[in-house]
Amino acid sequence: MIDKKTIEHIAKLARLHVTEEEAHEYSIQLAKALGHFEQIAKIDTTGIEPLVTPTEIEAYWREDVVKQEFSAEEMTANAPAKAGNLFKVPPVV
Repeated sequence: MIDKKTIEHIAKLARLHVTEEEAHEYSIQLAKALGHFEQIAKIDTTGIEPLVTPTEIEAYWREDVVKQEFSAEEMTANAPAKAGNLFKVPPVV
């Protein structure tokens, strides 16, 4: 089980206020979660290649083709405010 001091430290880092009861419950829950990770770490994975995805998917590559589907006027047609072909936004300091 994870001690109360560690739970309080984690809560402080997360800027959370936890009661004594919550700290005790979180301690139990975190201990269970860490126990699962310990079980996973014990699995022998020698000879097993790591996967990028959980299923065998072939990479689909498409050619990068430049298209101009809309004109600048069409893109800014519904803008609430514009300056020429640009969107006009409030200044940011």
